[in-house]
Amino acid sequence: MTALVDRFAVDPEVHARWPDYRAHVLCAEGLAGGPSDDASRELLAEAAASLRARGLQRAADHPHIAAWRAAFSAFGSKPSRYPCSAEALAARVLKGGELPAINRLVDAYNAVSVAHLIPVGGEDASALEGTLRLIVATGDEPFDPRDGTEPEAADPGEVVWRDDAGITCRRWNWRQGRRTQIGDATTSAFFVFDALGPCDDDALRAAVDALRGHLATWSPDARFDVVEL
Repeated sequence: MTALVDRFAVDPEVHARWPDYRAHVLCAEGLAGGPSDDASRELLAEAAASLRARGLQRAADHPHIAAWRAAFSAFGSKPSRYPCSAEALAARVLKGGELPAINRLVDAYNAVSVAHLIPVGGEDASALEGTLRLIVATGDEPFDPRDGTEPEAADPGEVVWRDDAGITCRRWNWRQGRRTQIGDATTSAFFVFDALGPCDDDALRAAVDALRGHLATWSPDARFDVVEL
């Protein structure tokens, strides 16, 4: 686990522009992945019900989401067009939709994201090349979208997660790429929890603990560690 936990960093420019930004990375090895099942679908349904019970009219009304909308606007990405991942999922639920079932591991972190209204992204650790870094893009960084469209580049000034091979997630936590996506056969993964000011450390840790609990239930032999950035 030591090799993985040492491979995450936030560029000083990001912290200079958003001094209240924090990230926790949950690293996991020995996971029992696989396709969506009754247990993972139940997590999604429970998360959706929990969100609806909050009485929010719009996801953007929650202070966690409002902070991300302000951050996206600050680096030139319209949040109405490029919502953070937590807003995109929550908005779907509040409009009467259901959370999509992808596979066990993705279902688990999406459920936690919606229940806690915190952006969470997961990647297959075996596909990570070098160190994962949160940077302000120059515009030359390559990105391979999941939808099969042609590779693209980040916009200059855009905040992205990248490793030595290119971008793993565009617009901070808006859209993940294909190369490092979690699949049914993934056994080693890391999960990035992003937080800005309104999301305090207790809320951030609670979300991490929730995901670790779900994964440990399915993977009793898994090994976990948490990196705080």
